[in-house]
Amino acid sequence: MKPLFHVVLALTAPMFLVASGAAQTTPTDPQIVGIVVAANQIDIDSAKLALSKTHNQQVKEFAQQMVTDHSALQKSVSQLGAKLHVTPADSHTSAALKKQAADTTAHLETLQGAAFDKAYIDNEVGYHQAVIKEVSTVLIPNAQNAELKSALTGAAPLFQGHLEHAQHLKTSLGGK
Repeated sequence: MKPLFHVVLALTAPMFLVASGAAQTTPTDPQIVGIVVAANQIDIDSAKLALSKTHNQQVKEFAQQMVTDHSALQKSVSQLGAKLHVTPADSHTSAALKKQAADTTAHLETLQGAAFDKAYIDNEVGYHQAVIKEVSTVLIPNAQNAELKSALTGAAPLFQGHLEHAQHLKTSLGGK
């Protein structure tokens, strides 16, 4: 059996390649909005799964924070898209994110107890690291609309806070 860290890397590594442009050209503003919408929904769905499976109070609190924060961000993105008349568009990146999320969810659903908690938090660390990297290196530099670029820049501290919280939880759950 593969160590869990390798499973998480195997599930998230393709996202890095696709989101960094290896499989598509420069994303348009509608595609950027579509990527952000997909990424938020993925984290909301993952957190809802955690809320239904975990018995660890710290993991529950983290998952609830992910639902709350990403739902608010999702609403904000939808409002900004409407204001700018930008309809979220599908892209290779958003499709790859959704595929990876389905694979990750299928794996997480097979786990119980501490194994689930560890896998969920490991995934959240990797996911937020990937999101931070892609927002700063792909989405912000390629956003054409100044308000969209500003919104992405403004969301960066939230993602960093989520990453730090997940890293702290990972340590408290016995991870490195």
